[in-house]
Amino acid sequence: MEKWKEHTRDEVSAHCTFSSCWIIMKDKVYDVTTFVRKHPGGEDILLENAGGDVTSSFVDKGHSQEAYKLLEGYCIGILVEHERLE
Repeated sequence: MEKWKEHTRDEVSAHCTFSSCWIIMKDKVYDVTTFVRKHPGGEDILLENAGGDVTSSFVDKGHSQEAYKLLEGYCIGILVEHERLE
């Protein structure tokens, strides 16, 4: 199993801007800063959720398997164990 760098929710929440945009999805942490402008739904949706957990919204929007694969390329770590929900 791959060893991921661990991050806290507080650390992720500090990355909530156009120039540094991190999100949490299923307890993994993603740096999507370089994807903000490329997001098919527009940059606003990512920026509204920047620094937070997007699991519910991502799943509810019915993203494709391709979107899930694309997201994995932005993974930079995982939440610290005591902050994980899954």
